[in-house]
Amino acid sequence: MSLIGKKVGEFKATAYHNNEFIDVCNESIKGSWSVFFFYPADFTFVCPTELGDLADNYAAFKDIGCEIYSVSTDTHFTHKAWHDASDTIKKINYPMLADPTHVISNDFGVLIAEEGLTLRGTFIVNPEGEIVSYEVNSNSIGRNSEELLRKVQAAQFVAKHGDQVCPAKWTPGAETLKPSLDLVGKL
Repeated sequence: MSLIGKKVGEFKATAYHNNEFIDVCNESIKGSWSVFFFYPADFTFVCPTELGDLADNYAAFKDIGCEIYSVSTDTHFTHKAWHDASDTIKKINYPMLADPTHVISNDFGVLIAEEGLTLRGTFIVNPEGEIVSYEVNSNSIGRNSEELLRKVQAAQFVAKHGDQVCPAKWTPGAETLKPSLDLVGKL
């Protein structure tokens, strides 16, 4: 069953963000674009490479009005400890959500229940709180924040220009397509 169009379920979580603990809930994400970036656990191997990559490109996401929420089943205290211990994680300026009760991970369908960890799931959520794009990877496969940024930009373009679609490798400013009978078999 696809999660496209699914509303983000009710949740309330504590996040480590800018050297403090903050509350984030499903209502607080509405009104702007969001990315929920699930990863298995703090103090691991592939995870810091991905989170560091996101940190390096965070300003570009903010420039297009998109907030990043990294999410693991660790506690907010563990997020702070990892932030204090790792030079890579120190670069993070986006909220690191704690999901020790697995409410968020279950809602997005990425919880590995028998391990208490999550798969590497990436979800783009529109301002209405609906999932418009997602990808779930094996935990041995890292992701690319530049491609994620491109996908958010494409989702934003399509939301604004509903009569147009973004072809493969589309980037802002590139040509889009207007679906019509005239295009069938011509591309």
